[in-house]
Amino acid sequence: MNVREETIAKINQLPEELVGEVNDFVSFLLMKHDHERWQLWELFAEGKKLAASDFSDYLSNLEEYEERLARGEIQW
Repeated sequence: MNVREETIAKINQLPEELVGEVNDFVSFLLMKHDHERWQLWELFAEGKKLAASDFSDYLSNLEEYEERLARGEIQW
């Protein structure tokens, strides 16, 4: 039995929800080895990370503003 057949046999033993995870991983591997698609994925991941960091700064500024309002340091 070769590696492909062995892998398929193992996949056939998995419950359906785990087969979905295997499918996602195989899709990831295919994308990773397709240079153009991988570059697009990296750009997307970088943008997502940037958006999350910008939002956390906004949230901390908002919390600070709310605290200053509560202490009466500033008015609405």
